[in-house]
Amino acid sequence: MFELRKRPCQPAGLAECTVRLRPYRRRAYNDFDATNSFPNMIEEINRERLAFVVHDGDIKSGASPCSDQLFAERFRQFQTFRHPLIYIFGDNEWSDCGKVKTNRFDPEERLEKLREIFTRGNQTLGQRTFTLARQSDNPLFAKYRENVRWVFGNVLFAGLNLPGNDNHYGRSEYSPRMRANLAWLKESFAVAGEKKMSGLMIIIQANPHFDLASTNKLRAGFNEFLTVLEDETIAFKKPVILVHGDSHYFRIDKPMLGSRSKRRVENFTRVETFGNPDVHWLRATVDWRDRNVFSFRQEIVEKNLVNHQR
Repeated sequence: MFELRKRPCQPAGLAECTVRLRPYRRRAYNDFDATNSFPNMIEEINRERLAFVVHDGDIKSGASPCSDQLFAERFRQFQTFRHPLIYIFGDNEWSDCGKVKTNRFDPEERLEKLREIFTRGNQTLGQRTFTLARQSDNPLFAKYRENVRWVFGNVLFAGLNLPGNDNHYGRSEYSPRMRANLAWLKESFAVAGEKKMSGLMIIIQANPHFDLASTNKLRAGFNEFLTVLEDETIAFKKPVILVHGDSHYFRIDKPMLGSRSKRRVENFTRVETFGNPDVHWLRATVDWRDRNVFSFRQEIVEKNLVNHQR
C-alpha cells in the first residue's frame, strides 16, 4: 500500500506520504492474514493522519479462487480505511485466474469484474475520498478504468495495470492493454513536464525484471514499458519513483541503467514494498522543496511481528 499524509504542524508545501506495497514470493496468503494481519495493518494506518493510501495489488493468494465473494470481501475491507484508497490491480486477482489452482476462471472476465467492483465512479475508495483522473475518460481507452492519475501538492502520481510475473504476455488482451499503458505513461510524463511538477511516482503491481535480459521470457512483457520509462525519465530530469510489489522483497534501489551510458540513471528509484508473509507498510515523505522530493520510512506493524527467538 501506499499512503501520504499532510501534517498541518509543518510549513505549507511540505507533506508526508506513506506507502505499503506488496511484492511477490510464491507463498500462499492464508485466512489468518486476511482476518488478522491485514486488519492489524489497517488499524495502525487508520490511527495516522494521511493524505491517501495506495495498495499495489494482490488482494488474494494465487491459490485461492478468484470469486465474486472474495472480491466483495476485499472491497468491504478497503472501505474500512479512513483515508482515500487507490487500488492497483495485481496478477493474483485476474491474470493468474485461468490456472488450475484458481479453478480456471476466465482472466479477462475477472478483470472486467474487478473494474465493475473497484472502479465505479471517479472517486477513490475509502471513507474519505477525492477525485481521480481515469484513462477511460479518453474514448480511445474507454475500458481501462483502472489506469489512474492524481496530483498531490506539486507531485504527480500515476497507476497502471501491469500484473506480474510476465504481464500476461502473449495473450490476446496484452497488446491493446499495453497500448493503453504506454499512452498513459507518456501522457503522465507530459502532464508532469507541462505543469512543472517536482517529481513523478508510478505505481504498478509487477516486478518488471530490471535484472533479466530483454530476451528472457519473463522480461518480454515489460520491454516496451521499460524502454519508454527510461526515455521519459531521462528527458524529465527530475525524481521519478517506480513503486511495485510482486516479488515480496522490500527494497529501495536504483536498477535502471542507461541504454547508451551503461550507467545508473540517477533520477530514477525503484521501491518494492513488503509482501506476504511480511504484512507491514512504508511511509513516503514528499517535500517538493527538496531536490530529492521523496523519502521513505518502513513502518513495522507491532501486532504482526514474528517471534525470532531460537
